[in-house]
This record gives sequence, structure tokens and C-alpha cells, in this order.
Amino acid sequence: MIITAPDVALLRARTTAALAGRLPGHARRLSWDRGQLAAFQRCRLRELLARAIRDSPFHAGRLAGIDPGRFELADLPQLPVMTKTQMMANFDQVVTDRRLTRDLVNRHLAGCGADPALLLGDFVCLVSGGSSGLRGVFVQTLDEYSEFGATVTRRPIARLMALGEPPPGGGTVGMVGAASPVHSSGFGSVTITGPPLGFVSIPATLPTAELVARLNAVRPAALTGYASRLALLAREQRAGRLRLAPWSVTSMGEMLTPQDRDAITGSFGVPVTNMFASTEGLVGHSEPGGDVLTFASDTCIAECVDQANRPVPAGTPSAKVLVTNLHNLTQPLIRYELTDRFTPASGGPGGWLRAEVDGRADDIFRYGAAEVHPHAVTSVLVKAAAVTEYQVRQTVHGAEITAVADGGFDHAAVTAAVGASLRRAGVREPLVTLGVVSSIARDPKTGKIRRFIPLGAD
Repeated sequence: MIITAPDVALLRARTTAALAGRLPGHARRLSWDRGQLAAFQRCRLRELLARAIRDSPFHAGRLAGIDPGRFELADLPQLPVMTKTQMMANFDQVVTDRRLTRDLVNRHLAGCGADPALLLGDFVCLVSGGSSGLRGVFVQTLDEYSEFGATVTRRPIARLMALGEPPPGGGTVGMVGAASPVHSSGFGSVTITGPPLGFVSIPATLPTAELVARLNAVRPAALTGYASRLALLAREQRAGRLRLAPWSVTSMGEMLTPQDRDAITGSFGVPVTNMFASTEGLVGHSEPGGDVLTFASDTCIAECVDQANRPVPAGTPSAKVLVTNLHNLTQPLIRYELTDRFTPASGGPGGWLRAEVDGRADDIFRYGAAEVHPHAVTSVLVKAAAVTEYQVRQTVHGAEITAVADGGFDHAAVTAAVGASLRRAGVREPLVTLGVVSSIARDPKTGKIRRFIPLGAD
């Protein structure tokens, strides 16, 4: 596949125009009440079901007997759950455009280099999960992807407008995320050039000095990036090597620890917004400095459920989240299983889902009957101020910790404290080791670090 500069320029113009055209309507949705939101969800859900039954052999069989024209939101829990394994095994039958096949999409993804490109002139192809489990492939039209882009950008734009007139040409966002356009943040950051918001891609895989140099050259009005990279940049800001004055800082893609939140806020002088954005289409934002995220329930219905797919009450962590994407009609995701753990909050305005994100279920370490949440380890590591990054690998009898440290700390004390924490979580006689390295390898395409690696996950 040969991608020329005019092709990329045209794609950027198309993506930016498609997003800009949607933002006014999306901004109005933010003030919807419960009735308006429910009516919109019902309409979109019926449209999704009708398309899936008509054009997707996979869904036609699963949804036999369903009448989309009479389907109600309350009927959704009656539909079967869809897993990533099922989706990938039946990809050619899941999609609603018969020209699309798993082989065709994979060949397109393999041929993409640093520049973004559309399959068959209209389809955005993305991949996720390669570093944390089963690889997932996702395809949608450019217009459908623009709906996702609008849910990512509409709340930051609303906050920008609340501060006064936006700068000429809109605001510039430095995106410290995926390097490759086959990942969602990578595609968006190189195709959405504004206004009202224009992204500048700063790959998270770059060396620290180059990250700093590029950001100093751009001086973005807002900063968005992986939590671990933002924490690193906060240290560079405190040291005076990075010189930014952003009006907002948004963490994405990785768990934001309290320690990192405090460091980022202190260095940049603005409270951190936490954002959840999955390739499957679900997006949520916290208020600056807040822990609870408000999710875009107009574009994705998300059900917080236990292991048996029963809804969990407010304040109870879910085992997973079932997502019904209302804007991607090309690859219908209907009650699609995400292994993320949400704790729903009560009192959400207007029917919008509000929840805290507790990490991924596949980050849980299981030792026989004992299930250990990552917090059992992070609660200890965050107290060692010198530890700047870490990776925890489960072993048969405990954990192997790899850390990057900025200065000395008491290795024996930290190791003992982690062991004590594992014992409190139900692990008998845990064996914990800790090693210090100069850096931890990141995924070469996404730039992410997998923090917790359960036994047998390699």
C-alpha cells in the first residue's frame, strides 16, 4: 500500500470536517435530561438492531425473533452476551458490509506505516489488546469514527468555551499516546487537526528528552497522555526542562494512581481530568480533579455486571462491563464484554452512567481461591517516592516487581511490605522479589506499559 501526502492531507481534512460538523449537536446533548437521553438511545438501539439482523449473519442468528421496531431499552438484558473471542472467530459474519473480511482488514493493518489510511476509501481499521490479551480488530466508517471522536472532545471543548473565547484557530492538544495510526489515539491524533481542537501527536515511545523537546516546541494549550508519561513529564516540568502552561491535563489509557495525580497536578498547576476511552467506542470523563467519570451514554450503553451478567448496585465493583455501541453499524457490538471493572455511582444526572474505573479484571492475580487486586501492590509502591515506574509479574508463590527509581529507597522494606499486603489478601507465605532497572519496555506501537501481568499471560 502506497500512501501519498495528498491522501493524508485529504483524510485529515475529511476527519476534521466530519468532527466539526458533529460537535454542535454533541454539545447540546450534554444538557439532556433523562427522557431526552432515553428517547435517543431507544431510536439508535432500534436502528442498530435492525441493521445487525438484516446485514450480519452472526447477529441474525443470535437475535432471531427480535422485532427492532418494538424493542425497548428494558429489553436489552434479555439479549445474549458477545465476547471478543466470538467476535474474532466470526469476524466475517459479524460485519454488515460483505466486502469486509478479517483477512482484508488484517492486510490493511499490516500495510499501515506511520501515516493513516482508510480501507476501501471509507473504513477506519483499528486494533487493540495485543499487549494485554486477545487481539481485537475493529472497523467502522469514517463518519462512525467521527462520532467517537466527538465524544472524546466535546467535554474538553465545553470547558474551553467556559473559560472564554478559544484561541485563534482553536486549541492545540499535545497527545502523548500511541505512535501508530492503527490504534485509536494514534489515528485521532494525526487526523484531527482542528479547529476547534487540533491534536499534535507526540508518540509515548519517544525518549524523554525528545518528548520534552517536541512539547516545548509546540507549547500545546492542553495536554493529554498516558498516566505514566504524564507523571514523567511532571518531573521534567518540576526540573525546569519542560515549560508548559496548559489549561487542562487529561490522563488516558492507564490507571491513574493517587501519587501520579498529585504529582501531575502540582507540576502543571491544573487538576487532572481522568478519561476512559476504549477502541470499542465507550468514552467517559471525570471532572478536573474528580474520581467519578461520566460516560457518553448517548453513544454507548454500558451495563456494569457481575460474573453472571447480573447488574451490580451503586458502590459495588463490577466483574465486567457489557457495551452496546450505538454509533458503529459496520461492526455491531451488542452487549459486548469488556473486562474493565467499574464501580457505578449513585445519583447520576439525567440517566448518564457515572462510575469509577477500578482497572481490568484480567489484572487480578489469582492464587487458588484468593483474588488479589492490583491495589494490594500499588498501595505499597506509591509510598516509595523514589519509585517512578514499575511492572508487577505474578509468580506461582507471589510477585516479581521491576522498578525504575529516581534515587535510593529501602528495597527490603518495600519487599516486606508487599509480602505483608499479599498475605492480608489471602496469599499464603508469598515470595516477593524486587529488581531495579533503567527503563521498562513499552509496547512499540501503543507506547503503553502493561503494569500487571498475571501468571501465564505472556
